[in-house]
Amino acid sequence: MEIDATTVAVGDQVMIGGQGFTVHDMTAAGSGRKRLLFTTGETFTMQRTTVLWAARRVDPRVGSRRR
Repeated sequence: MEIDATTVAVGDQVMIGGQGFTVHDMTAAGSGRKRLLFTTGETFTMQRTTVLWAARRVDPRVGSRRR
């Protein structure tokens, strides 16, 4: 899925430079930016206009239920 600074979430697995990283924590950095902290200790600042591809784990048991 495509993500940007407004839709990135903790636990997302993103690809940067052909290498996979898992988002461990994030903080707002002002002007719509977010600083991502990965489980490996590296950080990455996402600009407001940065678009990345990510894999997100979704629990099929959680979510909207049909009536």
